[in-house]
Amino acid sequence: MKRFNFSLQLLLGLVAGVALGFVAKIWDVSWLAETLTQVGKIFVQLLKLAVPPLVFTAVLVSVANLRNVNGAARLASKTLLWFLVTAFVSVAFAIGLGLIINPGQGVTLDTGAAKAVDTEGAGTWLDFVTGIVPTNVVTAFTEVNVLQIVFLGVVLGAAALAVGEKAEPLLNLSRSVLELVQKALWWVIRLAPIGTAGLIGKAVSTYGWELLAPLAKFSVGVYVGCFIVLLAVYPTLLAVVGKVNPIQFFRNAWPAIELAFVSRSSVGTLPLTQRVTVERNGVDRDYASFAVPFGATTKMDGCASVYPALAAIFVAQVFGVELGVGDYLLIAFVSVVGSAATAGLTGAIVMLTLTLSTLGLPLEGVGLLLAIDPILDMIRTATNVAGQMVVPVLVARSEGRLDEAVFNAAPQPLDEPAAGPAEAPAGRAPVPATV
Repeated sequence: MKRFNFSLQLLLGLVAGVALGFVAKIWDVSWLAETLTQVGKIFVQLLKLAVPPLVFTAVLVSVANLRNVNGAARLASKTLLWFLVTAFVSVAFAIGLGLIINPGQGVTLDTGAAKAVDTEGAGTWLDFVTGIVPTNVVTAFTEVNVLQIVFLGVVLGAAALAVGEKAEPLLNLSRSVLELVQKALWWVIRLAPIGTAGLIGKAVSTYGWELLAPLAKFSVGVYVGCFIVLLAVYPTLLAVVGKVNPIQFFRNAWPAIELAFVSRSSVGTLPLTQRVTVERNGVDRDYASFAVPFGATTKMDGCASVYPALAAIFVAQVFGVELGVGDYLLIAFVSVVGSAATAGLTGAIVMLTLTLSTLGLPLEGVGLLLAIDPILDMIRTATNVAGQMVVPVLVARSEGRLDEAVFNAAPQPLDEPAAGPAEAPAGRAPVPATV
C-alpha cells in the first residue's frame, strides 16, 4: 500500500466498500454484510475513543496558545465572525433550496407511527444552555458530552492565560497528552481505507432504494444543498475574499474532506484537518492550533445550517404546518447561534430537535428521518470539515499568516507523521506538534 498515497488508498477503500456492499445486498450475503458492519463499527469506536482527551486538551492548549499569537483577540474575533457569516450564508441557500424543491410535498409517510428520539436535554434552548455546564466533570467525559468538554477546556485555558507561568506544568502535561492522543489517533486514521470499505459497504448493503424512495427528494436536497455550499459558497469566498485558488484549496484539503465523508466525525478527522490546514494550506501553525480545534467542535455548516433548514421545511410539509417569514428567520437564527450543539460527533439530531422545538414543529419528525441519517451525515460532515479549513485560510490570508508558497505547492504526502518541534519547517516558529 505504500506505493499509493493516502488519498488514493481512501479512494480504493471507497470503491471496494461500494462493490462489497452491492455484493452483500444483491446476493443477500449476510456474513459479508455483518463483516462490513463490524469493520466500520470498530473503526468508528476507535475514533470516538480518542474524542474526550483530544477535544479537552486541544481546546485547552489552543486557548492558552493565544498568548503566543500577536493580535490574538483580533484573530479569535475574525474567526468567530466568519463562522457566523458562513453559517448564515449556508442556511440562506438551504432555505431557498427548500422553498424551490418542497422536499415534503406529496410525501406519504405514516406520521402516526413515527416515534421521536429521546430528546431529553436536547430539545429546547433552555436544555441547550443548561446542558453546556456539566453537573459532574467525570460524567462529561464518560458520557462523551463534547459540548461540556469544550466548555471545560475553554474555562481552564482561559484560567491558564490569567495565571501565567504558574499554569505551565498543566499546559506541558496537556501538550504531552495531546501529542500522544493525536499520534495514536493518526495510527487509527491510517486504517481509514479499511474503515472506509466497512462503513460504505454497510451503508450500501443496508440502505436500499426501498428505504430511500419516500425520502428521495429530501435526501437529494440535502446533498444538493451541501454541494452548493462546497462548490459555490466556499470557492467564491476563497477567490473573492481570500484571493487564493479554490481548486488548489480542494486539492490540498481533499484527504480530510474524504475522511470526514466516510467517518462522519469532525472530531475524528481533526488530526488530519490540522495537518492539511498547516502543511498543505499554509496556515500559520500557532493560529491553526486555535482555529482548527474550535472549528471541529463548533463550525458545522452541513449539520447545523443546510440539514436542519431542509429538515424543518420537510417536517412542516409532511405534518401540514404552514411556515411564515418569521419561521424562516428563526431557522436562520438557530443555525447561526446553535451550531455548537452538534459538537463534532456523528449525527445532527440535537441540532434538528433544537430547530423543530424552536419552531413548534412535532419532534416526531426526527423519527421519520432517522433511518437515512447515516447516508445524509456523510455529506454533512464533509461540508463541515471543508468549512473548518476554509475559515482559517480566509483569516490567515487577511492577517498575513498564510504561506502562499506552501498553499500553491504540490500537495505534500500525508503518509508520514508530521514533523516535531525540532523539525519545524523553515520560517516557522518551532512549537509543539499538534498532529
